[in-house]
Amino acid sequence: MGIMSKDIGVDLGTSNIRIHVKGKGVVLEEPSVVAINKITSEILAVGKQAKEMLGRTPDNIIAVKPLKDGVIADFSATRMLIQTLISRVIPKSIFSKPRLVVSIPSGITDVEERAAEGVSYKAGAKDVYLIEEIMAAAIGSGIKVEQPEGTMIVDIGGGTSEMAVLSLGGIVVSNSIKIAGEKLDADIVESIKQKYNVIIGVGEAEEVKKQIGAATTTMTEDKLSIKGRNLTTGLPETITVTTSDINEAISDSLKEILRLVKLTLEQTPPELASDIMERGIVLTGGLSNLRNIDRYLSENTGIPVFIAQEPCLCVAKGVGLALNSIEVLKKAVKTRKR
Repeated sequence: MGIMSKDIGVDLGTSNIRIHVKGKGVVLEEPSVVAINKITSEILAVGKQAKEMLGRTPDNIIAVKPLKDGVIADFSATRMLIQTLISRVIPKSIFSKPRLVVSIPSGITDVEERAAEGVSYKAGAKDVYLIEEIMAAAIGSGIKVEQPEGTMIVDIGGGTSEMAVLSLGGIVVSNSIKIAGEKLDADIVESIKQKYNVIIGVGEAEEVKKQIGAATTTMTEDKLSIKGRNLTTGLPETITVTTSDINEAISDSLKEILRLVKLTLEQTPPELASDIMERGIVLTGGLSNLRNIDRYLSENTGIPVFIAQEPCLCVAKGVGLALNSIEVLKKAVKTRKR
C-alpha cells in the first residue's frame, strides 16, 4: 500500500455513517444528512449540524437524507457526504488516495451495488471493496464466522433489517426487509396523528422511541411530554404519550421483522438450526437499544437472543477488522472494482 496510503472502512448507514481508520478504530459517527444551497450547490453542513436543519430550512436550502432503505437515493449528495467526512479524519494528499471498504445491504441490485462502488470512487478512493453489512456486523460482534458451527445474526439498523445464518465464513441463508428504525419513527408520527390529532416531527418521534419506547408491554408505564401542532387549530400543542402508545404504534412493524426472523429459521438446514438453538441469536444495529426487543424475539421464537456489545458500532468494527486482515477481506468481500 505504501507509507502514504490510508485504509478506511465506511459503515454507510441510512441513519448514520461511521468511519473506521486502520490502526485507530471508529473515529467518526455522524447522521447521514447533507444540507445544500439549491442555487449554488454548495455544501452548507453535513452530519449532526445538517440533521438539525431538517424541516427548518428556507426555500434556498435543502437538507436531505441521501440514503434510503440502506441504498443510495441521491448519488451527488452521498458523494459530498462521504468526501466531507473522510476529509475530517485524514488530511487530503495529492500523493495518495485511501482504500475504502464500504458496507452494503445484502440483496441489493447490481445497479445499487455499482452506485455504492461508483460514489466511493467519486469521493476519492483508490480502491473500493464492498462487504455485506450482515457479514461485517457478525465480524464486528465477535462471531467467529470461519467456524463450521451455525450462527444466526439479526442486524436492525435505520433503513433495513437483515438476518442471516453463517457458517464456514459464508452466508448460508439470508433475508432482508425495508422495515427498521426509521419506519418505526414514521409509525409513531402516524399513530400520534390519528390518536391525538397532533402532528409531530420525525426527530421528535425518534426521541420518544429512544426514551420510552419498548417492544413489549412493561410493568411500569413511562410518560413523556412532546410538542407538536394541532391539526384542527393549527396551533402548537403539548401532549403526553405513554409507553403503551409507542408499543401500539410500532407493533405491526415489529411483527414484520419477527416474521422474517422466523422465515430465516425455517429456511435453515437442520444441522445449523440445532447450533442456533444452542448458541442463540446475536442482535446488532441501532434498534437493538429498543427496550425489551431481545425478549420480544426470544419469547416468539423460543431461542435465546443476545444483544452484542456496542450494537450500533458492530458494522463499523467489522469493516475495520476486514481492513486489518487481508485474509478476512478476501473471504468477506462481496465485490471489488475489476
